[in-house]
Amino acid sequence: MLQISLWKRVVIWALVALGLAYAVPNAFYSRVEQHNDAVAEIELYGATAEREADASAWPEWAPSNLVNLGLDLRGGAHLLAEVQVADVYSARMDALWPEVRNALRGERATIGTIRRQDGPEDELRVRISEADGMPRALELVRALAQPVVSLTGVGSTDIEVAGQDDIIIVTLSDAEKLATDDRTIQQSLEIIRRRVDEVGTREPTIQRQGDTRILIQVPGIGSASELKELIGKTAKLTFHPVVSRTGDGATDPGPRNVIYPSLDEDGVFYVLEQTPTVTGEELNDAQPSFDQNGQPAVTFRFNVSGARKFCEYTGENVGQPFAIVLDSEVISAPRINEAICGGSGIITGNFDITESTNLAVLLRAGALPAELEYVEERTIGPELGQDSIDAGKVASVIAFAGVLIFMALSYGLFGIIANVALILNVGLIFGLLSMIGATLTLPGIAGIVLTIGMAVDANVLVFERIREEIKAGRGPARAIELGYEKALSAILDANITTFITALILFIMGSGPVRGFSVTLGLGILTSVFTAIFVTRLMIVIWFERRRPKALEV
Repeated sequence: MLQISLWKRVVIWALVALGLAYAVPNAFYSRVEQHNDAVAEIELYGATAEREADASAWPEWAPSNLVNLGLDLRGGAHLLAEVQVADVYSARMDALWPEVRNALRGERATIGTIRRQDGPEDELRVRISEADGMPRALELVRALAQPVVSLTGVGSTDIEVAGQDDIIIVTLSDAEKLATDDRTIQQSLEIIRRRVDEVGTREPTIQRQGDTRILIQVPGIGSASELKELIGKTAKLTFHPVVSRTGDGATDPGPRNVIYPSLDEDGVFYVLEQTPTVTGEELNDAQPSFDQNGQPAVTFRFNVSGARKFCEYTGENVGQPFAIVLDSEVISAPRINEAICGGSGIITGNFDITESTNLAVLLRAGALPAELEYVEERTIGPELGQDSIDAGKVASVIAFAGVLIFMALSYGLFGIIANVALILNVGLIFGLLSMIGATLTLPGIAGIVLTIGMAVDANVLVFERIREEIKAGRGPARAIELGYEKALSAILDANITTFITALILFIMGSGPVRGFSVTLGLGILTSVFTAIFVTRLMIVIWFERRRPKALEV
């Protein structure tokens, strides 16, 4: 037991050194953060003298990972948004209309003419002129139904088709509505996460709450309004055929048409066909750039499907205007001079560089499938976070000092060795948090404080076993050996069960509970490592040098 080979000693000290090396940057938080931000800006926008100076604030060869501070420590913005999932039903009906029209066109001899009728937004109503052909029409439309892709919708189809006199009524089935709601929330989560990540914020919390709500917490951002500006836009890019141009926004656009204002021309409105030819969902990429006049613009590139649609439409409508619409505003309405089959294009307007960059970010991240309605918003100032950090420091110092004094008074030299291991243990916790990029929250600080109290448990078990062996007449070497050997099972049992609890909290919990479980779980790992390996190695080194005839524990 007291013979630890050289390679094991090297590995133990190397792991300790590695953990401490990753923990050190947190002692120089502002400098390292300044360095990291400058390095990221240099990669994105190129080097400047100011950025180079900021990057030199921390050595390039040294680890620069930091423990991210959560919203309650750093300050930031908190939003609770409700996704208007019903908006998607209307979009689904609009997208289904061309398929229904094409399916019925081949049977005009039986069903007569086809015309879409106005109705509720979540319904598609189609009038046929020959009511006697209704059974055949219903058969054709029902053939368009697809199986519902969800565990709860097995065996169901996505649409329900009914006839009422000479009108075909198409609606989404209940199973498809449930599946659509779930897909809409998941898509919204992913798009919000992309948009927030694009601007480089650290460790945002973006998660689903209930059936239709999304919780968004972003540390380090200035205000809730700033966060809403970033994610509150749908950034829905669509391309519509132009019906007419008018100077009266109150003009009746007519059935299946919409009227949108021009973004660049004051007092100008465009009447457009409601169903777009191509949508932003078929974009592969969008990047800020400059037009032929050197003005900021945004270039975009379609996927294969979008490029094909764009090519077909522009080829069939040469000489006609074509509107580019962003969030219900016409950015531009150029005339089609020739078929555009390259799959790419450019959006120009009265942009500055910041606006073109933000627009590219939003388009690249994708369009939100539905509007967000904010039901709760808060801005947490950094001074509140600093108060939490200060309170956490005080609690940690008091707990730390209490444990150190207790161990030194109770176990003498062995207690001092345990205290050194405890200090290393805390350093290793921060090293691991930095390595994995974890976020430290106020409950996370509570987990560290709890770990400080629990970290000496293993040492107490070992030292008490050594005391018992000494009282039983064992020699120093044998007492130390048996102390570690007999205490090992109790140490592992206690820490494994606590680790399982932390794991369950992480899996089942969210937000603050997860923050607590992360630091608790990592603290258990480092506590076991320092108790079983580090303190034993220090005691062995001391024993090899002093060779005491008796032990006082």
